[in-house]
Amino acid sequence: MSVFAKATASRSARTAWTGVALAGVSALLLTACASGAPEPAETEEPADTGDALEIESGERDLTLKVGTILPQSGTLAFLGPPEEAGVALAAQEINEADLGLTIEVVYRDSGDTTTDIATVSVTDLLSQDVSAIIGAASSGVSFTVIDQITAAGVVQFSPANTSPDFTDYEDNGLYFRTAPSDLLQGEVLGNQIAEDGASTLGLLVLNDPYGTGLAAATKEAFEAAGGEVVAEELFNTGDSNFDAQLSAINAANPDAVAVITFDEAKVVVPALVGSGYPGDQLYFVDGNLADYSADFAPGLIAGAKGTLPGPKLEDDFRDRLLAIDPDLADYSYAPESYDATMLIALAAFAANSTEGADIAEYLRQVSGGAGDGEKVSTWEDAAALLTEGQQVDFDGASGPITLDENGDPTEATIGIYEYGDDNTYTRIN
Repeated sequence: MSVFAKATASRSARTAWTGVALAGVSALLLTACASGAPEPAETEEPADTGDALEIESGERDLTLKVGTILPQSGTLAFLGPPEEAGVALAAQEINEADLGLTIEVVYRDSGDTTTDIATVSVTDLLSQDVSAIIGAASSGVSFTVIDQITAAGVVQFSPANTSPDFTDYEDNGLYFRTAPSDLLQGEVLGNQIAEDGASTLGLLVLNDPYGTGLAAATKEAFEAAGGEVVAEELFNTGDSNFDAQLSAINAANPDAVAVITFDEAKVVVPALVGSGYPGDQLYFVDGNLADYSADFAPGLIAGAKGTLPGPKLEDDFRDRLLAIDPDLADYSYAPESYDATMLIALAAFAANSTEGADIAEYLRQVSGGAGDGEKVSTWEDAAALLTEGQQVDFDGASGPITLDENGDPTEATIGIYEYGDDNTYTRIN
């Protein structure tokens, strides 16, 4: 069973998610809001199509320069290769089509919040006159550079930022993302833990906008389902000793533990299981759902589960990514990175401009969030229609996107995964 959500909002209001969450053996339509528990919803609100901007017909001759600040180092470095591969694949397909837009990508590191790498990278990219910057993966890192990027009139488009705080952020209409808010992932995770039979929950949480936001949404959903959070332990990026947090969680003896971290999971999970906590009662999230076959002893987390935004990866898309990077071992947020690149290029094509403000004006429209465009899933089909002056609604590798007035996707899928004896994960819904 897949988990699907839609939302509509304005830049002056927080997003209200309408999602399908698991409850017992049935699927219930829920509305999860920032300020209240999920409640049954009778209907879905229609999409706000808005007024469509005019598409100029005719051939294009555009050169679009895009930068990336994706994690080549730091606590999310495992996400860098699939995200950069997604960007590179989209750029390759756009350039090979030769339909009037050439895209150049400049790849830079985002690091993490313990360094100033992202600021240095953004300064470099802005000096090269990029029209848009894809990244960062970490919400905390994006908050350190969003003002710098948007003040320069450049689009910032993240494939993986999930903090709810971006929805209302004053970004001059220049910030967008293909990843859904953690209001949704937390709802799905909390309900999944409750459905699995846990009545008490421990939370081990990275103390940054991503960690605390996801923890709050998970706690709200779990408690709304009748559970109790009995331990909520925070740690900071860069911490190397987690003894106090793990001792507190063990003392509370919860039925399940949600590990809301980044790369720190490689340290805390073996320590927690080594202290006697069952590995099959752990729950991972998008920030640490990774291949641990080379890191953990066989069977250490067999039966553990986790959540990750995104649809089931199609074999064809996986093969195309592997042609870009044959060493890929993880595909997290590769579809969202591909779609972010495609949408930026389509918006530039629709605007017949590579100015950041012009691209931002058309981003919602080419995603299907405004206007009434024809459904397309390839660059060739979209560019052909835009050349004729027609509207398009791009559905990409991550599924329907449909950006709202906040730059948030209004449609998203959250996958449920389970670890096997080899400490690799498989989608189970």
